[in-house]
Amino acid sequence: MHHLKTFTLMAGLMVLFLAAGQAIGGTNGLVMALVIGSAMNFIMYFFSDRMVLKMYRAKVVTAEEAPELYAMVDRLRQRAGLPMPVVAVAPHDQPNAFATGRSPSKAVVAVTTGILKYMPQEELEGVIAHELAHIKNRDMLITTIAAGIAGAIGYLPWLMMFGGGGRRDGEGGHPIVQIVIVLLGPLAAMIIQMAVSRQREFAADRTAAEIMGTARPMVNALRRLEQMSHQIPMNIAPAAAPLAQVNPLAMQGGGLSKLFATHPPTADRIAALDGWSARR
Repeated sequence: MHHLKTFTLMAGLMVLFLAAGQAIGGTNGLVMALVIGSAMNFIMYFFSDRMVLKMYRAKVVTAEEAPELYAMVDRLRQRAGLPMPVVAVAPHDQPNAFATGRSPSKAVVAVTTGILKYMPQEELEGVIAHELAHIKNRDMLITTIAAGIAGAIGYLPWLMMFGGGGRRDGEGGHPIVQIVIVLLGPLAAMIIQMAVSRQREFAADRTAAEIMGTARPMVNALRRLEQMSHQIPMNIAPAAAPLAQVNPLAMQGGGLSKLFATHPPTADRIAALDGWSARR
């Protein structure tokens, strides 16, 4: 179900992307939109792992440097049917974790020093399983594409204005429609992008439970991560926050704010996992 929702959201984002390019710049705009989106995706796809590790100040560790962590990742990745990822540790006292990398063979699983300090082994295994689930589901590729398209929509009006991507004669759309797209297109793209991110978290939670054979470690880990994210701050750029297992900046709200949240509310994630357990 979550995969179907993601596909639908991605299709909607692509339609919005193409419609914005066509409405703002005609055929030229559509071509320019495709070029912009492809370029942004290329950069993000091939360099995201290094950029993310740098933003978190994470360092790659070997089996000799972190034997217990390395063995845990190795054991769980075998259950998930994945190649061994690179393992990294980020120097943050807040318990958290993230995965990055453009493919299962180029993946990185990173944890904070805080999660190694505060989290019981079974819960840590649930956290690692969740990050491996992101790799198994190729979520980095999906979210990178979504971010690239949304970013291109946001920049498109300015590039059309200053980059010579004007419309040809005979392609003119209604100016009010163009203004609406310029103003609301980036907002709509951001809402869809955030919805994609939330769906991938739900899917990773479920896949992690399948890897573990039980949802209980994930449920307990989510409760602990949520609680400690409010108690222990993490100093990172907001752009890096969506990759973490729970929002490290502890910004979760209700109402309209949920539309712009990168993570589902932890209570919703736990309810979904409880539902998965009840259906087994």
